[in-house]
Amino acid sequence: MNAFYTILLLIGSNVFMTLAWYGHLKLQQMNISNSWPLIGVIVFSWAIAFLEYSLQVPANKIGFVGNGGPFTLMQLKVIQEVISLTVFTVIAGLMFQGEQLHWNHVAAFFCLVAAVFFAFMK
Repeated sequence: MNAFYTILLLIGSNVFMTLAWYGHLKLQQMNISNSWPLIGVIVFSWAIAFLEYSLQVPANKIGFVGNGGPFTLMQLKVIQEVISLTVFTVIAGLMFQGEQLHWNHVAAFFCLVAAVFFAFMK
């Protein structure tokens, strides 16, 4: 069950991370944040990133083998990266309709899935 909770928390964390890193660009496209000073954009992003960390830290704590979880530190990191790119791809596709997914992006994603496979090999 810890594996399920870890992955669920990582997905939620990465939704907030993607919004924190790239959400201000969408606000700019919508002419909402064009007049914001850079410090305002940074504070806005940090407020969202707080929510990211509120999920990321428990995910790592629950999932880490040293705390009774099922994943090693390396496995947690590789899982996190794959989730991060998957969430980013979905959100970028929804928020930034002009962004296209090309064959090389798909190839890179499959390389990351292969990284998960190798990270879990005994």
